[in-house]
Amino acid sequence: MKQYKLMGALAFSGALALALSGCAADTGNNTGDGGDKDAAPVETKSADYNPQDRENLAKGGEARFPINEIPEQMNAFHGDGSADTARVAAWYMPQVMLQEADGTPYKNDAYLDEWSIDEVDGNTQITFTFTDEAHWNDGTDMDWTAIDATWKANRSIDEGFVPNATDGYKAIKSVEQGDSAKTAIVTFDGIFAWPEMPFLTGVLHPALADPTTFNEALIGEPHPEWGAGPYKIEEFDKNSQYISFVPNELWWGNEPLLDRVSFQAMEASASINAFKADEIDMVGVGTKDRMEQVKDMEDITIYRSTQTANTLLEIDADKPQFEDVKVREAFFKAVNIDQQKEIAWNGLDYEEEPAGSFTLFPFQPGYSNALAEAGWEYNPDAAKELLDEAGWTEGEDGIREKDGEKLSVVYPIFGDDPTTEALAKALQAQQKAVGIDVQIEVRPSTDFSNDYVSKNWDIASLRFTSSDPFGAAWFCQLYCMDMGLNLSGVQTPEMDERIHEEVESLPTADEQTAAAMKLEAEIFQEWGLIPLYNGPSISAVKTGLANLTPEPYVGLDGFGVQPVENVGWEK
Repeated sequence: MKQYKLMGALAFSGALALALSGCAADTGNNTGDGGDKDAAPVETKSADYNPQDRENLAKGGEARFPINEIPEQMNAFHGDGSADTARVAAWYMPQVMLQEADGTPYKNDAYLDEWSIDEVDGNTQITFTFTDEAHWNDGTDMDWTAIDATWKANRSIDEGFVPNATDGYKAIKSVEQGDSAKTAIVTFDGIFAWPEMPFLTGVLHPALADPTTFNEALIGEPHPEWGAGPYKIEEFDKNSQYISFVPNELWWGNEPLLDRVSFQAMEASASINAFKADEIDMVGVGTKDRMEQVKDMEDITIYRSTQTANTLLEIDADKPQFEDVKVREAFFKAVNIDQQKEIAWNGLDYEEEPAGSFTLFPFQPGYSNALAEAGWEYNPDAAKELLDEAGWTEGEDGIREKDGEKLSVVYPIFGDDPTTEALAKALQAQQKAVGIDVQIEVRPSTDFSNDYVSKNWDIASLRFTSSDPFGAAWFCQLYCMDMGLNLSGVQTPEMDERIHEEVESLPTADEQTAAAMKLEAEIFQEWGLIPLYNGPSISAVKTGLANLTPEPYVGLDGFGVQPVENVGWEK
């Protein structure tokens, strides 16, 4: 992920994932903590997840979590998957690699005896040696074929696979068996600048090395036999949007602490009510309204951490209203980001540096505000001039018209969170001021993934959430054509080539990062999408639940990916 995932939605093999933009049922999305104006500032930590050693935790009990949706595509490596896909997958698919909160990767000793990075004959080489005990739930040995299958499914879009990202994988020239079937030798074509990156988010069962199986087999069906790990699926109901996990008798590692883990899809209001009614054990409280509803509850703890995600606005340039780049630029220059932040963090004690990049977060070395460098500013007068130049004239009702058509666009919001609605209405008013009619449509959270990937929208507000801190390593996932995350439609073959030549071909991570930040400012000038803010992740949790949010792309532990078997209740 860095793979990115759509928050509210994206895949396991990429640095970024797709996700919903509201706080809703998630474990704490985009906003801040409530509080007294005169009180001391509330600290937002880089990670705040109640880390505990296993010896401090009891055996048994249940953990019940809300989720935005159980996505239709349950293959977390697929381009139509999401952050929620990856979150569910973490509980029954192998966590071969783990990460510290700062993103430092390390091998999971239950799966790997060896994970080493070397330079051999001028090529970067990674060696994976699986433990003797490691196997899939269907009895298949976990060996070099898992690495080979993962590489083949993610290296290209030209072989029939639809991966979340090809970054990293496309730089590999071979995967071969080592001294035994348990060892895989991964060889890159030359020196690879990001050797820690590939395979961080897991490996695939060899059965998925076929394009049809990879693309279609896990639609609405989790296929537990292709999983492996401390938990197995107990119940899966795609109609009621529920999934639960229990200890896996086939597991060979540390015993899972919990007797059951469950995820139930819920709208925003339902999740907060379920938490108050003791039906779930954790809920996002990232708005003043949600914080107010739990502040007097006993036996709960509020956790608050920096979020490794970007809330953004995206335009579909393939829609006729937005084909002209001047109209797209006008739309974005009519967006008052400061007002959006004020609404999102109304009454909350939180501030951050401008989120001017999808490549790096403001707290990372090498960050620069690429959006400002691209020339973005909130400027309604400039927006009006651009619309005039594009031939859209103001009608009697103030809405722009051209060739008999109104400049009207559909903006869906997902779920019933009042802050999300307030943000949408503020955007609607900002656009009306320059003559753009924004039609807000309220849809269920469970429609998010399908509606996004089918482009059932003209404007989208969502989040890209990052799986690791490697930024520029995943630049192509975000800005190349046919990658499935950025659906703005402004990508071009020419930019794909420039990304390869000007970023990916550079020999070091530092050089690639500097080049990516520079090129990102230029890409923003196509005006397909812009970052709005990052925000904190804030959750209310039943006191005693420890090692929270072990999955990638979500939660309170920064870039952390922890063993799911270590989630449990304090003694």
